[in-house]
Amino acid sequence: MFRVFLCALFGALLVLSSPHRSLAQQQPVTVVAAASLQDALTSIAKKFTDKTGVPVRFSFGSSAALARQIDEGAPADLFASADVDWMDWAVARNLIKPQTRVDLLGNRLVVVAPFDAKFSTLALERNAVLAAIGQSRLAIGEVNSVPAGLYAKSALEKLGLSSDVQPRLAQCENVRAALALVALGEASLGIVYETDARAEPLVKVVATFPPDTHAPIVYPFALTASAKGEGPARFLAFLQTDAARTVFTAQGFIALALAPVARDAGPTARRQ
Repeated sequence: MFRVFLCALFGALLVLSSPHRSLAQQQPVTVVAAASLQDALTSIAKKFTDKTGVPVRFSFGSSAALARQIDEGAPADLFASADVDWMDWAVARNLIKPQTRVDLLGNRLVVVAPFDAKFSTLALERNAVLAAIGQSRLAIGEVNSVPAGLYAKSALEKLGLSSDVQPRLAQCENVRAALALVALGEASLGIVYETDARAEPLVKVVATFPPDTHAPIVYPFALTASAKGEGPARFLAFLQTDAARTVFTAQGFIALALAPVARDAGPTARRQ
């Protein structure tokens, strides 16, 4: 009986001291990220955790809201923004470790319609756009803070459509909310990122905005000033591997040159 007890005790000690269990007990990495990154980052995090045993937890939303939450003391180890200005805003407030910052991804701005819409392409000119909206709405991100909304506002102004569509705008708290309005048939058109459109089977892309109608869509990633331990840096490094890049590009993101960003950060005019 005593031998049985010793064997059981020895086995338990082996389990407790095993490398996998030790890794599993590591502090989770807390990532706050733009809503448009949700599918890709969730998939990549699973690969990371399977490989390292380090858990990753997320908070997704608009880059503006997330940056302000970090400023208010919300726990975060890594910030992934869909807009360079909000990362600059965080850097200017010493919320970010600037030496860890990397412009990781790019994206495209598109117009989506419900998958059963009678048209498959849309000319980005006044009569066609207004006819497509009809008595419904054009769903976009909030135009004064949400990056997707800011890009959309710029594109509409560049094409001379802003004043025409203004009465029909449905401004949303983030790009996924705008996408959901179109998918549910609550809006006849929406302006979202190409990656969001790919992720939603209930919508289809009917137009793509020319790149010169808005600022380049860039996703900067960086560790927060409060990040502790090895986990956050390991996850940021993993996001720059071929394994992660494969996931990002499969979902439509544009992989940018992986080099740290050096710039004088500060609030831009549109953040004043």
